[in-house]
Amino acid sequence: MISVSGVTKTYGSVRAVDDLSFEVESGKVTGFLGPNGAGKSTTMRVVMGLDRATSGTATVNGSSYAAFPAPLREVGALLDAGAMHPGRTGRSHLRIAAHSNGIRSERVDEVIEQVGLGKASGRRIKGYSLGMRQRLGIAAALLGDPPVLLFDEPVNGLDLDGVRWIRGLLRGFAEEGRTVLVSSHLMSEMQLIADRVVVIGRGRLIADTDMPGLLRGLGGQRVRVRTPQADELESVLGPDTAVERPGPDELEVSGVPASEVGDLAHAHGIRLHHLAEVEQSLEDAYLSLTEGSVEHHGHVPTALAQGAVR
Repeated sequence: MISVSGVTKTYGSVRAVDDLSFEVESGKVTGFLGPNGAGKSTTMRVVMGLDRATSGTATVNGSSYAAFPAPLREVGALLDAGAMHPGRTGRSHLRIAAHSNGIRSERVDEVIEQVGLGKASGRRIKGYSLGMRQRLGIAAALLGDPPVLLFDEPVNGLDLDGVRWIRGLLRGFAEEGRTVLVSSHLMSEMQLIADRVVVIGRGRLIADTDMPGLLRGLGGQRVRVRTPQADELESVLGPDTAVERPGPDELEVSGVPASEVGDLAHAHGIRLHHLAEVEQSLEDAYLSLTEGSVEHHGHVPTALAQGAVR
């Protein structure tokens, strides 16, 4: 597992990470979320030994990254797809990494095929698109077939096919029992692939929970009902039940399961045309959690907001 314990990292007067603690378990995809400047990349760099914590510790399976004699066999990471020598070919980039960690040369060909760069591996990296660099970075992370993987914005620059590929890849790693930590701003993707989420803001921990727990805990249980007898249903639900009226024949009921609403309607002879639990959105939960931790706010000009500019 990955263990971050009391990590603080300061740059001069700026505290990028502030007494942060969490653990990333094996066999699960853990989403690492937070606004720009929250300290996610800094934390991952501390785990990888690229930055030294001002205080606290970050370990992988009980050891610091620097202590591993062949680190690519223990931890694979994609933190910056641009951190590659542009004059090298993709294949030579991987060969150098493999040689430095005592990894057999045949493994280079295997990961090239795994990430779909077979036809481009002989080209110089300076001619690669962002998506191709992402794939090459993922190939480098996989070279040592490591049990622990860290990815910072892994879908950046990938097309739809690439996004679906990386989604299946990450889920597959977790199902194999590996430890997977993924930082991303794409909430829709995180909701699809993450089992757990760690949310930070201004360098501090905001939430550390499983995905269903996060969604239930913030939004609560809500049920959407459509019925021509909306007034009657609201009446039988009682004054202590939180009910909103999105439309004349619609109710949104909070804190009561759909089965109970359906049974109550049936008992009073109320016809229902629609009854369903409202699926919570990770995006809404994330925005609710981090609204006080966003440092940079953009503003839409009034004319644009009102549709006056065409």
